[in-house]
Amino acid sequence: MRTLALVEFLTVDGVMQGLGSPEEDTDGGFAHGGWGAPFAAAMAQVVDPGGLSGTTGYLFGRRTYQKMAAFWPFQGDENPIAASMNATPKYVVSSTLTGVEWAGTTILTGDAAESVRGIKARGEGSITVLGSGVLSRALLAQGLVDELRLFVLTFAGGFLFMTVFLA
Repeated sequence: MRTLALVEFLTVDGVMQGLGSPEEDTDGGFAHGGWGAPFAAAMAQVVDPGGLSGTTGYLFGRRTYQKMAAFWPFQGDENPIAASMNATPKYVVSSTLTGVEWAGTTILTGDAAESVRGIKARGEGSITVLGSGVLSRALLAQGLVDELRLFVLTFAGGFLFMTVFLA
């Protein structure tokens, strides 16, 4: 059975955002995007501290998936994250997507918790959820998360990386 790990990039005051540009995630008038970009080199350690080969599936909410699908397929496989993400099965939870262009992607419709239980039951390794705040909260509420990998940026400009295993 697979485990499910949430990987979240957060500020110490609770802002959750990817490592992209200042224009990323501007919903609600948020104007401080790009704060995580200087730490992008640490992403491989946060995504899968045991090595990217331990991740046997990626799971996304629709919004995060669309941002990832617009970027990672166009990065060369010499980038280990791109190589992993492009070659590994991907699942996106959505009630609105009708098609996907990123190779290896399956759309999960219907009850998200039931779909995720099914994916966890098949295979070995870890399913990694990147960002996907709405989906992550729902998975936590359903007791489906086995591990939290948190990358927390402090106000002093440093960061704290922690892994929390949930029983």
